[in-house]
Amino acid sequence: MGTPDFAVSTLDALYTAGHEIAAVVSQPDKPRGRHGELSPGPVKARAIELGIPVLQPVKARDEVFIQRIREISPELIVVTAYGQILKKELLDIPKYGCINVHASLLPRWRGAAPIQWSIIEGDSITGVTTMLMDEGLDTGDMLLKKEVEIDPKETGGSLFEKLSKAGGELIAETVELLQSGGLVRKKQDDSLSTYASMLDKHMGKISWERGADEIERLIRGLDPWPRAYTSLNKKMPNLWSGDVLKEEELPAEAEDLVRNAKAGAVVSASERGLIVKTGKDFLKINELQPEGKKRMKAEEFLRGNRIAVGTVLG
Repeated sequence: MGTPDFAVSTLDALYTAGHEIAAVVSQPDKPRGRHGELSPGPVKARAIELGIPVLQPVKARDEVFIQRIREISPELIVVTAYGQILKKELLDIPKYGCINVHASLLPRWRGAAPIQWSIIEGDSITGVTTMLMDEGLDTGDMLLKKEVEIDPKETGGSLFEKLSKAGGELIAETVELLQSGGLVRKKQDDSLSTYASMLDKHMGKISWERGADEIERLIRGLDPWPRAYTSLNKKMPNLWSGDVLKEEELPAEAEDLVRNAKAGAVVSASERGLIVKTGKDFLKINELQPEGKKRMKAEEFLRGNRIAVGTVLG
């Protein structure tokens, strides 16, 4: 059971390992593109390539769907980024239960967006966990873990790729141990959990009163979606990358502006960079995307757009 890109590696790993995959369950097709034509998700598309039957219930809680799973009578259900809460009635069907591939080192991040939140909150290590599912939100007993280092300039997109690959490797190892009787269950310490809430576009609005390090992580964590943005001369450019600067690292011409500048004020807009004061330290914007245009380096943007020093963003 899975829907987006992240879950394709799980399907591929199970298929490559030679397991009999009786069916793939994925979310219903969604309208995409300019004309809104229905298009299958990545997991469904891969299942079709592999010749595996696909089920797409509108709601996994539907009794007709649950009865269909009873008829299939799977020994094991594997769930990766499926996108719906499963009833106990469904969880109880397979002999060996339901195993979830979760994109964090549980119980650190439970919920919908563990990948992005691990970057936003400044974690240096994350990973994937396989767990036996119960009725709670990512609260089941842990099985195996695989750590993944978060690079200093990691984005939500690049970490997504790393963890997807790690998830495929971990589920193959988990099912192999399940078959040999070597799996060990470990309860989660609920006191160590943090909720990774769903992302939305409003999260991307930058508050310049926050520290530069927080803003820089937010920009990376929300790349490629839902994107960080600010207001500049009545426009809303997306910000794609930046560096944190201390006051002593500023170009000489910016030093006189710093003391009285408010958070969000541009203190340098030249070949030396587009630098903005924040609630703590400064953010040098390296790459941005004006409305309706492509991503570009800050120096390229400044060649075609004059920004007065002292202009306040946000």
